[in-house]
Amino acid sequence: MSRFAIHTLETAPEASRATLEQIKLKYGFVPNLAAVFAEAPGTMNGLLGLLGAYDSDDIGLTQAERQVVMLAVSVKNRCEYCTAAHSMLASMNGLSADDIENLQEGAPLDDTKLETLRRFAETLTDKRGWADDTDINTFFAAGYTKANVLDVILGVAVKTLTNYANHVAKPPVNEQFSQFLPKWAKAA
Repeated sequence: MSRFAIHTLETAPEASRATLEQIKLKYGFVPNLAAVFAEAPGTMNGLLGLLGAYDSDDIGLTQAERQVVMLAVSVKNRCEYCTAAHSMLASMNGLSADDIENLQEGAPLDDTKLETLRRFAETLTDKRGWADDTDINTFFAAGYTKANVLDVILGVAVKTLTNYANHVAKPPVNEQFSQFLPKWAKAA
């Protein structure tokens, strides 16, 4: 049961309604976590600004790579809601069912570059950003750049914000991506 209101267009604070409408137009529904964020219009707009930046053409990661980051962080933080949502997005952005299952289980990916990205996102999460020279040089050796380091940090920041909000608010997983729940969430 959610600790926070799952706002609708009718119940959301006035300052959040236009944003919720945009989300509904983009996705065809309002994800429950977005409906929770509607409680705090400034925070919701800040989150959407970060998500917009992460989804922009200015980020030097492919859409699949972005989802690897989002899933790696969500799994590390044991956020079943975000893991399910980003598993669905990963499937829409070219990651195989095997890749998604491996990401959900924290298991190595077959693609060595994506595996390096997964490990780097996990390292930043585990070490709270304190990546050492070995961590960074391993990332560079896989073909990533300094700009990509900052891209991954943005992804980690966005997911930390949404993972923590999910942990506190406890919104139910939307049916649109409930089929993507990881095994560890189904067993809980």
